[in-house]
Amino acid sequence: MANFDIIMPKMGESIEEATITNWFVKEGDTVEEDDILLEIATDKVDSEIPSPVAGVVKKVLYQQDETVAIGTVIAVIETNGIAEGDGEKQPADSEETSEVSATDEEKEKTQDQEDPDEISSGKFYSPLVRKIAREENISLSELESISGSGINGRVQKRDILAYLENRKEKAPAVDDEKIPETKKAPVKESTIPGKPSVQISGGDEVVEMSRMRKLIAEHMIRSKQVSAHVTNMLEIDVTSVVEWREKFKAEFQKKQGVKLTYLPVFLEATVKALRDFPQINASVNEDKIIIKKNINLGIAVALPDNNLIVPNIKAADNLNITGLAKRVSELAVAARNNKLSPDDISGGTFTVTNFGTFRNDIGTPIINQPEVAILAIGSIKKKPAVLETEHGDVIAIRHMMWISLTYDHRIVDGALGGAFLRKLGDYIESFNKETVF
Repeated sequence: MANFDIIMPKMGESIEEATITNWFVKEGDTVEEDDILLEIATDKVDSEIPSPVAGVVKKVLYQQDETVAIGTVIAVIETNGIAEGDGEKQPADSEETSEVSATDEEKEKTQDQEDPDEISSGKFYSPLVRKIAREENISLSELESISGSGINGRVQKRDILAYLENRKEKAPAVDDEKIPETKKAPVKESTIPGKPSVQISGGDEVVEMSRMRKLIAEHMIRSKQVSAHVTNMLEIDVTSVVEWREKFKAEFQKKQGVKLTYLPVFLEATVKALRDFPQINASVNEDKIIIKKNINLGIAVALPDNNLIVPNIKAADNLNITGLAKRVSELAVAARNNKLSPDDISGGTFTVTNFGTFRNDIGTPIINQPEVAILAIGSIKKKPAVLETEHGDVIAIRHMMWISLTYDHRIVDGALGGAFLRKLGDYIESFNKETVF
């Protein structure tokens, strides 16, 4: 017999923990490979976790509604298979952190490998190793330089103790280099500046925030604290786009099976502008700017429960208007039916949110971290506008729309943000009404 540890899997970029929403098995149950063990949820997506092995559920270590750090052992399955190192299959989503121990005694000996936590470099360290590092003033850069003897080179207790024995006396590391404590999902009171006291009167209704709403609130506050938000706005003429859609929408739906909206046209123009200004398709990592190779466009989708989720179109620069229209429709349907995969909501490089859906003219959205900019599209309205013609200026009824770009002023200056927005507007205004799909 061997014990196989079920690990809380990594569900996407920047996800540090997940909440167990339902167990489908209990201790003593027999499971086959690929049987669904549990359902977990993050602020971005809910997922069912299958069993990577066949066996008997020996231990369930965390219960429903508990929030657990990524990489933590959440259950143990007793198998008839062979232990790790002899070919035992590992879960695909948690390959770095999966462990198999032949006996409980052996598992106890490797206690310092459990409950790993990920820091900025992507490496995992157990709470015990992190505790020793903090107590001994070992900086993050020092910790990452230690060679580990554990699985996948993980640093164990004996590795860090051996390092300390040979370590020369050094001054304590500065505070901002010390190993951070494990992060928790709830928003700490100290992160909410000027938290007001609220009086509740007899007729007021008190509604408990959902788990997703609490996490969205935390991420919004964090984004405002991390990025210096600035917004530029521009009104553009989208008459050509409106006329094109009116001409082809019936034919498009008949041929392609999805409705033709304005959004795919705006997304195509966004891709073109991002190619012209790659600094907008970027992220910030401490004092380094990461220019993203791929253009993965996030699309903000409002859910029936009034929450928000942002799936993204991978390699959007490889799709034409038809491809973008189909992918937008697929992601929207999946989002509203809670069928998004972890891949759908991770890896975005630039986000577009459509205020026009709610007949709003303009907005200043919050940046979707770790991106550095977000585009807002407003409602299309008929307005009188001045047109320049060969016979002079005339006033005509045109279809007008506001677009706004909120960007991170740490790396995007006003000149760059303004130039990007103007270029995007030019691409939309020059859209060819005879474009075929």
